[in-house]
Amino acid sequence: MKRTKRSTVSLESGDFVHETRCFRHLKNMQKTRNYLISPVNFFSSVTASFRPRLVPALVLAGGLLSGLTSMAQVTPGTTSSGASPSSGATAPASGNTGLPANINPNSLPPAVRQQIQRAGGQAPGTNVNTGRTNAQTTNNGVGQDARTVDGIQQGANTPADTNGVQTQKDQIENGYEAARIRERNEIRRKLFGSALFSDPAMATTFQPNMSMATPRNYIVGPGDQLNIQLYGYSEADFTQKVSPEGYVYFRQSTGIGPVFISGLSIEQAKARIVSRLSSKFVGLKASSYGPQNTFLEVSLGSIRSIRVTVTGDAVRPGTYSLSSLSTVMNAIYQAGGPSELGSFRRVQLIRNNRVAATLDLYDYLLNGTQRNDLRLQDNDNIRFEPYIERVEIQGTVKRNNIFEMLPNESLDRLLFYAGGFAANAYKGRVKVQRLTDRERKVIDVTPTEFKTFEMQDGDLVTVEQLLDRFENQVTIEGAVFRPGQYSLDDNKTLKQLIASAENLKGDAFTGRVTIIRTREDLAIENITVNLANILTGADPDVALQREDQIIIPSRFDLAEQANVTVQGEVNKPAEMPFMANMTLDDALVRAGGLKESAAASQVEVVRRKKDVDPKSASAAVADVFRFNVNRDLTIANDQNRFVLEPYDQIIIRRSPNYLVQTYANVEGEVIQPGSYAILRKDQKISDMVQLAGGLTPQAYVEGATLVRQVRLSPDEISRQRQSIQELSDTDRKSVVQVQAPSAERPESIGINLKRIMDRPGSSEDILIQEGDILRIPKLLETVRIDGEVLLPNTVKYRPGQTFQDYIANAGGFTERSQRKRAFIVYANGSVDRTRRFMFFNVYPRVEPGSEVVVPRKTSNPLTPQQLLSTTAGTISSLLSVIGLVIALSATVNR
Repeated sequence: MKRTKRSTVSLESGDFVHETRCFRHLKNMQKTRNYLISPVNFFSSVTASFRPRLVPALVLAGGLLSGLTSMAQVTPGTTSSGASPSSGATAPASGNTGLPANINPNSLPPAVRQQIQRAGGQAPGTNVNTGRTNAQTTNNGVGQDARTVDGIQQGANTPADTNGVQTQKDQIENGYEAARIRERNEIRRKLFGSALFSDPAMATTFQPNMSMATPRNYIVGPGDQLNIQLYGYSEADFTQKVSPEGYVYFRQSTGIGPVFISGLSIEQAKARIVSRLSSKFVGLKASSYGPQNTFLEVSLGSIRSIRVTVTGDAVRPGTYSLSSLSTVMNAIYQAGGPSELGSFRRVQLIRNNRVAATLDLYDYLLNGTQRNDLRLQDNDNIRFEPYIERVEIQGTVKRNNIFEMLPNESLDRLLFYAGGFAANAYKGRVKVQRLTDRERKVIDVTPTEFKTFEMQDGDLVTVEQLLDRFENQVTIEGAVFRPGQYSLDDNKTLKQLIASAENLKGDAFTGRVTIIRTREDLAIENITVNLANILTGADPDVALQREDQIIIPSRFDLAEQANVTVQGEVNKPAEMPFMANMTLDDALVRAGGLKESAAASQVEVVRRKKDVDPKSASAAVADVFRFNVNRDLTIANDQNRFVLEPYDQIIIRRSPNYLVQTYANVEGEVIQPGSYAILRKDQKISDMVQLAGGLTPQAYVEGATLVRQVRLSPDEISRQRQSIQELSDTDRKSVVQVQAPSAERPESIGINLKRIMDRPGSSEDILIQEGDILRIPKLLETVRIDGEVLLPNTVKYRPGQTFQDYIANAGGFTERSQRKRAFIVYANGSVDRTRRFMFFNVYPRVEPGSEVVVPRKTSNPLTPQQLLSTTAGTISSLLSVIGLVIALSATVNR
């Protein structure tokens, strides 16, 4: 007992694991001491060496134990005031292992893990949330299912700890409860009629009509306000509420006093009031004194509330306060209708301890009748009995639900409840799955048995669909006027089917017609017939079968599409379909006629040959026919009437002496700048200057430029892009800026206009092309310095200044300047570069309007440290080579 109590206390304080480890450690030390440490001096030396490490270890162990003790969460058990001291040991909470988060349960001894598992109800390390509240305990502080395990008092009803830990039993119970809730909800969803009472939109439908006329059979009770009006010879208003004792009082000096009317209908209450008031008002009844001359009217004013109790298998059973005009259906809706166990067919209205009426809700749901929907009275009881029999029907019916059946109701009645068969239902056989005393069984019910087959509780009725196939369908496709699906009953043979399809088209190929037939084993069979022989009677007609598919091909489907091509100098070059008797002029008319540039005397027709000798090396593969076509393409001028054949190609070439007028522009310092026609094929730059009236005095001929639109073919663009890619992939010391190639771009051509004007027609005087622009600027007086200089800018041109002078005007070179690659772009677009003579740079001459460009080095210059390291390495290599040479020489001399 002492050991058990000690273990319990250690487990509750969270130190049991560490205590066990300390015991094992001390035991091992004891064994080591007995076997190894016999001499006293050896023991002293070991203790002296162990002491410096022992103190920090003890301090660390003490801190760890105190931390674990503060982290442990243990809920003490509830004890009564009269409990004995032995029962004062606190029990751990159900489901709590009592271990800190940093302790791995798998590293504990097996006995400790088993003890913690029994104490917590689950495996160590698990933590499952739960919503359970603390269970109640008995007087001795332990739950009803309390038990003692290894001296620790446990119970299934012990309070849950503050961490929300849940036992495995609680998990099973919660999962079972959730499954039951899902099952109940699924049953209610399928149950026919449940949706009516659970739909919030139907709330106003099941409310009594408060503005209706007073029902004659309404039972008067305490709290009802009666409008009692006396009119005629005598008039009086006796409107009042029925007292709690069931009386109405007639004052106003009538002397009648109270009249008891509780429990009477409106008609009975009126008769009793008239009987009592007739003693005072004799005109209410015909008598010897004369005929009736006073009348009494009784109606309801404000109505009272009644209390109705709903019991049994209802969704929300209980007592409800309803209007006294409410009926049984109003109370049923307030209670949510029958539950998953309640009956729709037998809802009892119990009044005065006897069954006053029994309602069948299916009458209201299916027929709309409200039989036995009586008006409620105070203290009525509506009781829902358990359902009698339930049958589920599924498949191709209008309502797939669970229906409640009365005893001896048949399958025909179930089909009525389900709304009957759907349009695609198979009505020849209905399958019923029935529960027997031992197992299930399947029953096939035919239509003749629908009215006599009685349903049983738990039956599952399945109505299948029709087969997805046609029993009398045949299909015809291809060269007929009305392809599609036809009935086999009216088209039993192939000739009848073709006649129903409005006969064959003109392009129908009747030599081979295909019938695709599906056999009884669902294998596909191909049947080929000669339709031409069948139509002429040479072959017998073919009888068709269900699902036959007849395909009548077209002649055009069996031949290659023939065409004629017209290309060249026509308005609408095209490839047109070939037509019989099409002539050369017909094709030219369809191509839009000849252009003005067409050479009408050189029209060619290229025709392929079909009988080429494959063994001949020089065999002709095509024939060429040449014609002189008149531009007037009328029939009167169609002298040749050359008939075309399929795949002929007509080529209309361009006239060799036809040229479109072209222009070139002159801009800048000329007398008449503008656009001028190119009059001759050999027209040059000097001719353009003369056409423009000559140069002005301000013209700077050295800066004249010719701008020309350069048009590149796709192949040239592809080659330029490849060259740019190679340049970008090559590791070079200088940067190359290359413009992306385009199909058409303007380029400046450097010309020497001064030499051209001095010697017109010389080699400098180049030919003018369409779209050229000759630009002659004014006298330029500036020079642009750009590139790798300290301050790129534009300065005034001064005669006599050199290249270095202009560089000095821009601040001079930088450390990254490539001086030997500097160049000048002159005003006329020409370029001159820096040349090298021995160790000196020879810079080009600077002209007005030019641009000085200094490139930039791409590689970083060497630092002094790098230069010194490189020099040292080179010298070391040279010394090694010299030493090797000397050694080899000495060896040779020996």
